[in-house]
Amino acid sequence: MIPRDTLDQITRRFEFLEARLSGGAPPAEIAALSREYADLKPVVARIAAWQEAARARAEAEALLDDPEMRGLAEEELERLRADLPALEHDLRLALLPRDAADARPAILEIRPGTGGEEAALFASDLLRMYQRHAEAQGWGFQIVELSQTELGGVREAVVRIAGEGVFARLKYESGVHRVQRVPETESGGRIHTSAATVAVLPEAEAVDIEIDPAEIRIDTMRASGAGGQHVNTTDSAVRITHLPTGIVVTSSEKSQHQNRAIALEVLRAKLFDAERRRSTEARAADRRAQVGSGDRSERIRTYNFPQGRMTDHRINLTLYRLDAIMAGDLAEVIDALVAHDQAAKLADMEG
Repeated sequence: MIPRDTLDQITRRFEFLEARLSGGAPPAEIAALSREYADLKPVVARIAAWQEAARARAEAEALLDDPEMRGLAEEELERLRADLPALEHDLRLALLPRDAADARPAILEIRPGTGGEEAALFASDLLRMYQRHAEAQGWGFQIVELSQTELGGVREAVVRIAGEGVFARLKYESGVHRVQRVPETESGGRIHTSAATVAVLPEAEAVDIEIDPAEIRIDTMRASGAGGQHVNTTDSAVRITHLPTGIVVTSSEKSQHQNRAIALEVLRAKLFDAERRRSTEARAADRRAQVGSGDRSERIRTYNFPQGRMTDHRINLTLYRLDAIMAGDLAEVIDALVAHDQAAKLADMEG
């Protein structure tokens, strides 16, 4: 049973925010109040739908003693008994604690793991997969840093992805992605296994992480390109080293000013992610292996090209549509991961 006090408290808070925003809140408070209002609005809508159905059920039950209304009351009760469990489930999902970073843009990092050149080529395939998925979702996809091998593989890729609910959807992608296929570099036709690592970080705001200028070293250098007209001949690339942690980030756009801003964004995201991880481990050390934990040392997925299948090992999901997945059709996979994560959180809340 959902505690009525909790629902009343949420509704009262929503009404307070509504009155505050319409009554001329101070400009400094409007952004924060608007975000909280937007977060609570769908929750309050589900509360109202569930409460209305519960009231209708009580009214229908009261009419069962009336011979003239009994037939209609029984029909209404049958409908409500079918609807109420779904409404309550939706409400419980809405009441789950939200990750404050879910609505933020994401910083995506891809690097080859074991497997040499084939791992770098697979990292390139993953980069293309996420780019196509972002395009299908209408998200912005900005490559911050890209280092490639002579064969077109990826040594390192750092991307900023912006849009509605980006981190909420992509945070489940962090981990080791394994591929099984005949490499382009293999003449004997043997199936090899190699891997690439993916990290997804929520973009941090300046208010989350304040970077002390005395704790960073900024170096400029000549940006390296793929050759030809794309080679940047000015010293515009920027490398920032965070001295206390040793974290190094680079950006190689054409504008040095833009590079500095982008590199600081990525550095802030890395520091913010480290702080989030420390907080999460302190609060729930026994749940580190859950879906969405973002453990980058965990093998999360296998892409088997000869059999055309993808398996997500965390939820035992196997799909035989690898071509579509590599073309960016990740919705079914991510939906399943979100549902699994929500079910685990519901079980914790109810247990």
